[in-house]
Amino acid sequence: MELPFFTGMATGAGLIIAIGAQNAFVLTQGIRKQHRFAVALICSLCDALLISAGVAGMGSLIEQSPKLLGIAASLGALFLFVYGLKSLVSVFRAGQGLEEAEGKVVSRKQVVLTTLAITLLNPHVYLDTVVLLGGISATFEGAGRLLFGAGALSMSFVWFFTLAYGSALLGPLFRKPITWRILNGAIFLIMWSIAYKLLAYAGVVQAILQLLAL
Repeated sequence: MELPFFTGMATGAGLIIAIGAQNAFVLTQGIRKQHRFAVALICSLCDALLISAGVAGMGSLIEQSPKLLGIAASLGALFLFVYGLKSLVSVFRAGQGLEEAEGKVVSRKQVVLTTLAITLLNPHVYLDTVVLLGGISATFEGAGRLLFGAGALSMSFVWFFTLAYGSALLGPLFRKPITWRILNGAIFLIMWSIAYKLLAYAGVVQAILQLLAL
């Protein structure tokens, strides 16, 4: 009975740990030590809901809603474009160290809304959790399916809380302004590359290329 649980943990780890917009935001908040618990909890709970939906068999419904995913992809791309642009501006702004970053007061409401946007405005989140994990869980029978889902869900909680609180250990490194510039530059590249992929997924890139070809 243990095999489905650990298979779920391993599969969940492979999908969750990959560097993306969500992890980059959690990392940044962890380094700044701002609202870390709220950020980690929201990410974990969202994953828990989506994984549970996948295990319950909602994956086929998601796959049959390409228009809905396309709208989510476009909205997500717009959000990530703006967020990435802010990170790019920070690269060229006057140098700031960890003390200045920690001194910037960001309301809990703003952090919560940003976390929800980064988490839920990305259709790949639904494909990974609901469709993919849900599909793999279907290969197990009875309690094994629930154990697989529990394993993936547990890994989500372990990963996000570890990232949110463990990243604080990088504090001494981020007291140097150059380190923040590098991080913001990396976040800019991550956000815009994901935004491009989302636009391509929604068919926006193809439409623009066709217009340019006329």
